[in-house]
Amino acid sequence: MQKILVRTGVILVLAAFLIVPVMLHFAQKRHNQLPFAIAEVYPESEPIVNGEVFASVLAVLMEHELDSPTGWRPNDLFLWGPALWADNKANRQLGIIQAVRESTRVFRDNLTKVSATEYDSNLVDADTKFRNDEHKFWFPAAETRFDEGVAALRKYEAGLKTTPPTSKPINRRNVELIRLFTAWTDLLGGAHANLYKEEEAGSEGSSVSFWKTDDYFYHAQGFAHVMHHLLLAVQREYAAELHGRQTVLELMAQVSNSLERAASVKPLVVLDGSPAGLFANHRRNLDVYLVDARQLIFSIREELEK
Repeated sequence: MQKILVRTGVILVLAAFLIVPVMLHFAQKRHNQLPFAIAEVYPESEPIVNGEVFASVLAVLMEHELDSPTGWRPNDLFLWGPALWADNKANRQLGIIQAVRESTRVFRDNLTKVSATEYDSNLVDADTKFRNDEHKFWFPAAETRFDEGVAALRKYEAGLKTTPPTSKPINRRNVELIRLFTAWTDLLGGAHANLYKEEEAGSEGSSVSFWKTDDYFYHAQGFAHVMHHLLLAVQREYAAELHGRQTVLELMAQVSNSLERAASVKPLVVLDGSPAGLFANHRRNLDVYLVDARQLIFSIREELEK
């Protein structure tokens, strides 16, 4: 009887190690789809206040991560945290918060500010709250500060529609938009370095470990997720300025497509096969989309500088 119980226990443990990752895979695949369509919420037939679309998308991106059934992963306890089961989602969220931070910074410093004018107080608050330690479990928890950052963005949106407005709208100048694209290409450059490298820096020639491969993959994917949706917001915000600039519009559509593909790739297991091997190298596959997006963004910057 004791042997039967032991065997049953072993079988259940093995089953858990097989079933739980598959469940997490499909749950993550479903979660990766942001239930927010800019074309439906902000149709071109309806007027917008400069800044509301960009702020709204930033807020929705964070709300989606904070309000999901499993919530914010990077600061979870060890038994159900990024080091054991949930490292894929955790690393994706680390990429998301990094891209959100950089985009919010440019939103505050450039898109809504010109020269010696003052900063928008709500955007300052949002930027500050989003920079809270993403690994902090309490005093305060990362989720608490990030929720406050989202609330600041919602206050910014509301302030755009008061009479007189209490929030600073996007100025919609090309020179400031270029700053946003520069921040994004910098992030994508860092992602490319991690996705393409074969050896870990400072490790005396040791190859990238199996346990780090998926970390780099999902972290980079978090960048793509944020940039894809914010680029759609930029297209809506700058629709009047981009009208008739067919080259820029086509380039943006191509960037959006590459970023969307990068953000939606979800292998069951992230493999790191050799170039001539039988198995896929998912880091390199993802890198193709991100490098393509980065090069196209450089082309957009050149067009906007004309």
